[in-house]
Amino acid sequence: MYFFNILLTLVHVSFIGFCVFGWMFKSTRKANLIFLGATFVSWFLFGMWKGIGYCIITDYHYKIKSTLGETNLPYSYIKYLWDSVLPPITAQAADILTITVFFTCVFASIFLNIRDKKLDLHKIQPIIN
Repeated sequence: MYFFNILLTLVHVSFIGFCVFGWMFKSTRKANLIFLGATFVSWFLFGMWKGIGYCIITDYHYKIKSTLGETNLPYSYIKYLWDSVLPPITAQAADILTITVFFTCVFASIFLNIRDKKLDLHKIQPIIN
């Protein structure tokens, strides 16, 4: 179980990091938009049944952590991470931080993906002049 806890920590933090920073690099923007879309689906579509903000990765990760004896885990993995390395914040502050950063990244990713697509279309040369 310790191995899976470490593995899911790496996967989870990498997923979050890619969602937050992946839009900054042209080569990763399309994949970033897919990751952000998957997050949106988890939080809001699956969230209709499991609670808004439901995260599939957090659910599995917390099951492993519970098996290892961790208790009183917050609903938000962002709050869990924050409280692990910085002075604790409230669940509400963690949620506001998370949703603000998420939608900022979504808008940046959409804007830049559209801009990149338009720039790529302008590079196409007509076959016949």
